Amino acid sequence: MKAFLDSSVLVATFYGDHQHHDASIRLFTGLSRKSGCTAAHCLAEVYAVLTGMPGKDRASADEALLFLADVRARLTIVSLSEDDYVTAMAAAAARGVVGGGIYDALLARCAMKAKVDALYTWNLKHFHRQGSDIAARATRP
Repeated sequence: MKAFLDSSVLVATFYGDHQHHDASIRLFTGLSRKSGCTAAHCLAEVYAVLTGMPGKDRASADEALLFLADVRARLTIVSLSEDDYVTAMAAAAARGVVGGGIYDALLARCAMKAKVDALYTWNLKHFHRQGSDIAARATRP
């Protein structure tokens, strides 16, 4: 089975105190580059979240980059072409997706491009509005 991890799962993997840490890290460590992937955009999202957390939870830039190196070593990174972006946005617009929902549409497009069996997220509702193909694959770790 090929799995896609979104940034909500990756962030929970990094933080030991996160409510979803145990399930997330179990999933993450059970994957390899052959069995798991994430979107290139998730790398930026994870970096932004990790380095933007308030107070003691904030990771330094160096800590965030170390974690992203672990992500890159364990998961295949999926990128979109210009045509992929346009196709994903047109499909999202046809479904009535607006605003920040477009970012989930782009992640969904990455997951479909990678031909995954499951898209793991802690934000199921974000992916249930991305069409039946992706909704059927969206699940929690």
